[in-house]
Parts: sequence; structure tokens; C-alpha cells
Amino acid sequence: MKKSNSILRVFQRECRRVINQPRYLVILTLGAVLTFIIFATMTGEGQPQRLPVGVVDLDGSYLSRRICHELDATSGVQVHAVYNSHIEARRAMQRGELFAFYEIPKGTYNEVLQFKAPRMVLYTNQAYLLAGTLSYKQLATMGMLATGAVQREVLRKKGFTEDQIMGLIQPVAFETHNISNPWINYGIYLMTTLIPAVFAFIALMHTGYAISTERRQKSIKRWMQKARGNSLYAVLGKMLPYTLWYSLLALIANLVMFGFMGFPMEGSWLLMVLSTILLIFSAQCAGAFISCCLNDPSLAMSVCTLYSAMSFSLSGFSYPIESMPLFFQAFCLLYPIRHYFLNYREVAIYGNGFDQCWPQFCAFLAFGILLLLGAWMLHWQTRKNTAQ
Repeated sequence: MKKSNSILRVFQRECRRVINQPRYLVILTLGAVLTFIIFATMTGEGQPQRLPVGVVDLDGSYLSRRICHELDATSGVQVHAVYNSHIEARRAMQRGELFAFYEIPKGTYNEVLQFKAPRMVLYTNQAYLLAGTLSYKQLATMGMLATGAVQREVLRKKGFTEDQIMGLIQPVAFETHNISNPWINYGIYLMTTLIPAVFAFIALMHTGYAISTERRQKSIKRWMQKARGNSLYAVLGKMLPYTLWYSLLALIANLVMFGFMGFPMEGSWLLMVLSTILLIFSAQCAGAFISCCLNDPSLAMSVCTLYSAMSFSLSGFSYPIESMPLFFQAFCLLYPIRHYFLNYREVAIYGNGFDQCWPQFCAFLAFGILLLLGAWMLHWQTRKNTAQ
């Protein structure tokens, strides 16, 4: 009872501080909500659509006109312009007007009719990785389809049967299955991990800021009095309002993604809810540890920012962990979002139960060690300051 009363007293004190100075909570909440809205709107179509591409048509034939028509008819790209020279198209790409362009040499159609395998050159701007890759995929596919269609008509007129024609055009047929994301929806890949990470590390920053503010305002003594001198209860009570608030926001975001937006959820909702709450809590533990260990509030917030920023690169959803050096593979385990990503993969994508994702739950709880260390450091510093 004494423990619960101490935590409750600190919790009530922190709630009053938030009510008296609500601008930080409001700004961070608006930032998280706007991030969700921006990404949901930006990825609403699944993939970027109508990317501008060009065609350098030096052939002026039926084949080149058909390629332009087929490219413009696809949803992924649109023909921005047809150029008369390679230099014009290259300059347009350098100005950022194109992400890719075809160069169709003169005599291409005649060589197709004579089965001489003409060469069409495809240029893509990989300075924009996603746009360049999608443009390349669309242009390469349409080029192969257009050429195959012309060859099919020529072979048909020469008396070949349909089976013979397909054997010549496509000797080996491939059947493709896109596991877990058959729509190739970029939003499913991006939002399911990025949005919870944003909420988690906003909670980290806010927790770190709340503890650092006590140092800056020199109110640690009054804070500890509310917790009856127990630094662990003091830190837990200060964390609790932000744990509840940001967990609620993250759960609402997940409800919208997996419910309203229809993102795949093959496993248990309860496990994903538990993963989300533990993600917020473990991120707060890291923020509390940093802020309790560093006496300088500015330095503490800088370290919290650095820790949060690095997590997006070292969590494994933007760049595969397996391709990183061994040192960074081990370093990734220090970030809660890595364990959330693994849980999301096991539960939402593969539909596995607790027997497959319990190591990640243990990792979340292990971040409580940071909370204990931070509380111990705060207690030691408080005693040192009191003695002085």
C-alpha cells in the first residue's frame, strides 16, 4: 500500500505539472498525429503513382509509339515527354523532371521483324531510390511486353501455333507469389513499424525531458518527498502519465492501420497490444536511464535525441540486420523498436503465437534493468547533493 501510494502521489504531481504546462504534451502529440496522417495520406495508394518518365524516340515506328502508349496507360508511370535526342532527356533528368527514360535507337522495329534482337537503353535516376526502382521496374516490364507482343504478331503471321509462339517468346514461365504483402503496398511495409517507433521515441523524449526539467528547476527534493525518498517509485510515477497517454495513441494508430486501413493481421490482437505497450515502456526506460545518469539537462536531451535517431537505421526494417557487420547486429538489440519489429513479423505477418515471440517480450522486460540503474543513479546523486 505504501508503494502504491508513493507512485500515485508522484503520478498526481506529474499530471498537475502537465496540466499547468500543457504545451509540450500538445506539441508532441500533434507531431505524432500529424506524422501518422502524413504517412497514411502519402501511402494511401500503396505505391507512388504516375511517376514522370520520358522516351527518346529515334525510331519513330509503330513499336516505339506502342511503347509510349503502353507506358502512359500504366498507373505507375506517365510519359512526361518524348524527346528527339539523348542530351535533352539527360538534361531533363538532371533538372529532376524525370526518374527514368527509354532510348529507342533508329531501326529498332526493323531489327525486331528480322529477329536481330535490337538494343533499347533504359536510364534510371537512382539518386531517388524508391522512385528510380519503381520506374525501372515499370519501364523494363513494359519494354519486354511490347517487344513480345510484336514478336507474337510476326510469328502468328508466319503460321506458328500459339503453343509454338509462347515457347519461342517465353521458354520458361515464372509464377510469382508476394508473401505477406501481395499488393506490394509500401504503406504496409513502412507504417506498421515506423509509426509505433515514432510514438515510442516521442514518449522517450518526453520522459527524458520531464526528468531533466526537475534538475533544471532544482525541484528534485520536492519530487523525492512525494515518493517518500524512493527514487524508483519517483521515476515510475513520473513515467506513468506518459506511458498511459502514448500507449493509448499508439494503440489507436494500430487500430486504424489493422482495422480501418486493412493491413494484414494474421495473429493475436492481444499480443500486438501487449507489444505496443511494452515498446512504449521500454523506450521510456531508456530515456529515464539517460536522463538520470546525466546531470546536464541539455546533454541528456541531446543523447536521447541521438539514441532515438539511430534507432530508425538500426532496427532492421529499413536495412536488413543480416547485411550489417556483426558489431552493429549486436548493437541493434539495444533498441526496443527492433524487438517490436520482430514481434510484428511473427504475430501480424506469420500468425505465430507466444511460443515464437516470447524472446522479444523478455527483451522488452530487460529494459527494466535500465530503469533500475537509472533510479539507483538518481538516488546516489540525490544523496550526494544532500550531503553537500
